[in-house]
Amino acid sequence: MAKPNAIAPIVDKLKILPNAPGVYKYFDKNGGLLYIGKAKDLSKRVSSYFNKNHYENRKTKVLVSKIWDVNVTVVPTEMDALLLENSLIKEFQPKYNINLKDDKSFPLIKITKERFPKVFPTRNPIKDGSKYYGPYANVRLMKIVLELCKKIYPTRNCTYNLSEKNIAAKKFKVCLEYQIGNCKGACEGLESEEEYQESIQGIKNILRGNLKEVKDHLKHKMERAAADWQYEEAAKYKAKLEVVEKYQTRSTVVNPRINDVDILNIAQNERYAYINYLRISGGIIIQSRNLEMKKRLDESTEELLEIAYGEVQKLNKDTETEEIIVPIKMPLEGNFIVPVSGDKKKLLQLSYRNAQLYMQEKTNQYEKLDPELKVERLLTKIKTDLRLKDLPVHMECFDNSNIQGAFPVSACVVFKNGKPSKKDYRHFNIKTVEGPDDFASMYEALTRRYSRMIEEKQPFPQLIVIDGGKGQLSSSVKALKDLGIYGQIAIVGIAKRLEEIYYPGDSMPLYIDKKSESLRVIQLMRDEAHRFGITHHRNRRSKGTIVSKLTEINGIGDETAAELLRVFKSVARIKKTSVDDLASVIGPAKATLVANYFDQ
Repeated sequence: MAKPNAIAPIVDKLKILPNAPGVYKYFDKNGGLLYIGKAKDLSKRVSSYFNKNHYENRKTKVLVSKIWDVNVTVVPTEMDALLLENSLIKEFQPKYNINLKDDKSFPLIKITKERFPKVFPTRNPIKDGSKYYGPYANVRLMKIVLELCKKIYPTRNCTYNLSEKNIAAKKFKVCLEYQIGNCKGACEGLESEEEYQESIQGIKNILRGNLKEVKDHLKHKMERAAADWQYEEAAKYKAKLEVVEKYQTRSTVVNPRINDVDILNIAQNERYAYINYLRISGGIIIQSRNLEMKKRLDESTEELLEIAYGEVQKLNKDTETEEIIVPIKMPLEGNFIVPVSGDKKKLLQLSYRNAQLYMQEKTNQYEKLDPELKVERLLTKIKTDLRLKDLPVHMECFDNSNIQGAFPVSACVVFKNGKPSKKDYRHFNIKTVEGPDDFASMYEALTRRYSRMIEEKQPFPQLIVIDGGKGQLSSSVKALKDLGIYGQIAIVGIAKRLEEIYYPGDSMPLYIDKKSESLRVIQLMRDEAHRFGITHHRNRRSKGTIVSKLTEINGIGDETAAELLRVFKSVARIKKTSVDDLASVIGPAKATLVANYFDQ
């Protein structure tokens, strides 16, 4: 059981922690901040770190060993704890917390904080009291939204200080924007602050996706103008209403009845998690955001989604949400939904595709900067797909080649760090097998390969791939067992017909996604072993055919024939060679036999 140092302040604090929601901060002996976490029950959560015999991973064990002190902050609800945790992590960046990055490069729409606010796009949000909406992954969509806002609610874009005093003193004059209808002349007092703020509220409704309120407002204005016999003014409101309806029709993605819904989905690898967030209102995607998280303590999917939700909640704290659609059940308070079918399921899938694309984009960026990351990712993928204990840095693949049992050979190709290591390739001329026996040939090849590695004390590979089905795999397993090394090396077989993967003792094969990088590497190994093996087999067969021509001579054996070919390279040159030259290689008696044979 892990316990803090007996003199550490945390020992006494553990006894008095409250059973309430809040945020806790762990510090080391020097006062350095190690970790920030949130809890539904501070006492239970903090104590749980020191009540375990085993930890999920080594990093957590190291963290606990360094904890010296703890500070807690109590908050009213778990959601408040989540939001506070998110803010503190982003502010202090503790060593053992997830490093959270978002896609701030995407533009936002800014509404300034002043008497007559301006509305414009920006990529650089600052803490000046302004309101920000977005980010918009699609710049074109952002421009369409801004255009809609300007058409319906004209606002100023000048930099004048429109204080009551300046307007009363008539310091400013209307510009061209007023003349063409893009502004109502607030600088000259032609539009009141109340009227202007009404327009700003309408823009906020559009940006939140609340088009119903906008339409109801415009419809009310149109009907009121018509009732007052102001038909030209009513026509203007009608035109604006049509613009809104046209935009809504064009922007509907699934179902216009889906309103005030947040969607979160996640794609992840060993190092990073990538979260996509979508905000749906009236069937329209009004907000899209991507978050990148660097894992530190092998956090669960639930924990990652919690942190991501805390981030988006912080930005959308003024926005009402009826439902939060997620891929798994969440322990948080709130109306979290895991859909199994229908339009909401489709939206969840859309969010997942966005998360995958973001992951691919970021992965490509990192791998360009550091090619070793690609190797690590590939090997990790193979390890996961094949359920291996160790990272397969060194892999070997075996294949047999023969024609009806003649000239049997086995090939061994070696892959290191996911790439062929041709200098380590080996081929074996099968010596103990008669006739076409693939199983026995595979047994001999593995026995010879790994008995030599044992003898020379070479490190074993982490994975052996056998080209063949259950029979070849069983023979290979027997070879490893007879050598006493079965269980030290992972071994699988790959069958050609359906590209299924077989494990020793398991009758059911594993089917890997045909587009998977893991399967492509295994297929490449299999094809390379086949190529290397068949090339050696053909060379051996060709030499064998030539040697058999010489061994037809009575008194000339395989060794003599091979020696003649080594020196003279071909049968044609041997025919033209003098007896004396032949005798210098194989002796006078045999030289005479050869010369007489070709003189006939």
